[in-house]
Amino acid sequence: MTEVALAPVTTPQPPTVILQLLDKLALTYRVRSEHSGLPAAQRLQAVLLEDALGALLVLYPQSQLLDLNRLAELTGRKLTAVKPERLERMLGKHSLSTLPGLPPLTSSPCLYDERLLQVPSLLVESGQPGVLLEMSSEVFKSLLSKASAARFGEPLSTIQPNLDRPHDDRAEISQAVQAFTARRIQQRLEETIEIPPLPETAQKIVKLRVDPNATVDDITGVVETDPALAAQVVSWAASPYYAAPGKIRSVEDAIVRVLGFDLVINLALGLALGKTLSLPKDHPQQTTPYWQQAIYTAAVIEGLTRAMPRTQRPEAGLTYLAGLLHNFGYLLLAHVFPPHFSLICRHLEVNPHLSHSYIEQHLLGISREQIGAWLMRYWDMPEELASALRFQHDPDYAGPHAVYPNLVCLAVSLLRNRGIGAGPQGEIPQSLLDGLGLSREKADEAVDKVLTAEAALRELAAQFHPPQ
Repeated sequence: MTEVALAPVTTPQPPTVILQLLDKLALTYRVRSEHSGLPAAQRLQAVLLEDALGALLVLYPQSQLLDLNRLAELTGRKLTAVKPERLERMLGKHSLSTLPGLPPLTSSPCLYDERLLQVPSLLVESGQPGVLLEMSSEVFKSLLSKASAARFGEPLSTIQPNLDRPHDDRAEISQAVQAFTARRIQQRLEETIEIPPLPETAQKIVKLRVDPNATVDDITGVVETDPALAAQVVSWAASPYYAAPGKIRSVEDAIVRVLGFDLVINLALGLALGKTLSLPKDHPQQTTPYWQQAIYTAAVIEGLTRAMPRTQRPEAGLTYLAGLLHNFGYLLLAHVFPPHFSLICRHLEVNPHLSHSYIEQHLLGISREQIGAWLMRYWDMPEELASALRFQHDPDYAGPHAVYPNLVCLAVSLLRNRGIGAGPQGEIPQSLLDGLGLSREKADEAVDKVLTAEAALRELAAQFHPPQ
């Protein structure tokens, strides 16, 4: 009899097909509930890859990054993640929600990183979210009799994203660009990257932002000179999300009756900047579309800012802009490294347990946060905005303008834990909430409001770009 029979009735159980398989194989194991803090070296990551020759099940510890280049050298195959629709169909046949790391379950050949077995026991996905199978490495080794062993993972201990040294950003970006360009003549970073100039409309809005005497007429005049921008501001105000009474007839109407000067000036700036770089044609599978993610994040930050104590509240329009542009470095990576952007996307697909920072650091030597913050400074955007982009993944950041990256960090984490956005889910530190003067209840309320209006927000996102 296996130990699972001794588990309390209330404990979530693995799917029936998995229990039957383990019983048939007479394996000793224990059912464990997933929680934060489990050792990454013991967590087995399973991913199903494919090419023209067929599928391959790849197993490695979550303390590693799966390197597709190294895998190609080992196998002579250009493998990519199985399409989500196909994987869902395969799992659906067995009533599974996630891919279990059990080779006998699939007819596909299996390749595993030999360092997987260097720990005393392994924690394996059962096919039921939140339910893990713990078994000794010796027991798990018996499942690998037909599998091949190799070394293809990159230990995360060798990848050190630059999270807290912004003074090194320029040198690191230059080094990364030079490594991926055919040019051999040293040039200024700005010339090498060929960044588009700040749009004229954005230049005018930036001047208005810092003008204490700017009026509604001033911003109305700027917005109306850009017909596409004017149409977006009007449709924004008319959106069901804002539920404005009566018909919105003009830009001035949108500003005065619905959106307000502060929101419009930052919204218009975000829209103008967004047009400078086009969305990449490639993107990771199962990713939240770029503008949808941007608008959800901005909307959550809007709610979080309102929920903060008055004495701690930062400039609301600027926090909204930080949310709208928080992932701008993603567009910049696609612009600067076009031949290599697809490789980043493929690695994001096969490393769902990792933040994009590790993948970008491993492949490029820099992250989207570094290059995005550099561009904000190059364009003379507010320093609060540059800090928001640069430190958004550091919940402990307490430097200048900390409230802006802290709000982005909280909003992105809240949405990710609801299945919106990419990257691993995780517990939100109490210290992050305390620093912003927010309770977990208030933070959850801000997300609930946004998700209740999901249809209206998707409609707004579609104005930027057709659904991906």
